Amino acid sequence: MSALSTPHPGVVTVTLNAAIDQTLDVPGFAAGAVNRAVAETRTAGGKGINVAAFLAGASLAGGAIPVTATGFLGEENSAVFDTLFRRRGIRDRCLRLPGRSRVNIKLVDREGRSVTDINLPGLHVPAESWRGLLTVVDDLAVTNRTFVLSGSVPAGVPDTAYAEMVTALHRRGSFVVVDASGPPLRHAVAARPDMVKPNAAELAELLGRPLKDRAEVMRAARELSESGIALVVVSLGAEGAVFVEGGRALLAVPPPVEVASTVGAGDAMVAGVVAARLEGGGLEECARRGTAFAAGTLSRLGPELPPPERLAELMRAVRVEDARVEEL
Repeated sequence: MSALSTPHPGVVTVTLNAAIDQTLDVPGFAAGAVNRAVAETRTAGGKGINVAAFLAGASLAGGAIPVTATGFLGEENSAVFDTLFRRRGIRDRCLRLPGRSRVNIKLVDREGRSVTDINLPGLHVPAESWRGLLTVVDDLAVTNRTFVLSGSVPAGVPDTAYAEMVTALHRRGSFVVVDASGPPLRHAVAARPDMVKPNAAELAELLGRPLKDRAEVMRAARELSESGIALVVVSLGAEGAVFVEGGRALLAVPPPVEVASTVGAGDAMVAGVVAARLEGGGLEECARRGTAFAAGTLSRLGPELPPPERLAELMRAVRVEDARVEEL
């Protein structure tokens, strides 16, 4: 199944558990001690929101990518999301619920090259709101053919949420990407989305066994691909990512970059792969662009891509190695 031959190039991202990312720049951060932040930023976040922001900041050869964001937002602190959508030209089809979207606190220590996450609880989603979102997604599938379902599932939404969406969207002929973990990912995989992007730890949890080295990650990715998922991408942090499609596997290794924050790098990779797919790119192009997007955002705070010339430089610098999966 592919979104490439469709006349509807729009991308929809679904964020069930949106967040406001409060990033504090804390040099020499130490737990149990008094720490002083030298800078603070607050950005609209949540994995699907990040993917939408990265895609809206990218462009295809034929022009900008039409991007729509849907999911749930809290009414009391939705202004930061409204601002992002307006500035990036993202169509807003999010449902507002009483209360506040969760806040994720990121303590960034550039000196120690560490990021400490403190994630607060999210909204409770009533059953009727969940059913309402399914209706919105089905409506969006009439004019959009690529869907990215990302992130955690909030209270009130079943762990089968992404699986339900995958099944419904496939009936519409959509190309569906899932980037999740735990039970929501396990259920989604059973519904056979077109692409998944776990990291190595999430893949090990999904398959119920440790993955001790890169060769085992490759074998596990092949196993997932052979189960009926067209494209499997496994992020390996600074080591890059594994891309498996059909009988072919690639390892993409990014160039060294200065790291301001790792927040959103996985979401940038998803956006890069989707952008490459929309332009008709093959596996190597997906690997190169996805890895460049991820590397490019590491030097920035918030869901921002570097300028096009820097992205092009990073794409050229990504090392892509062809690995014959059957020999691993």
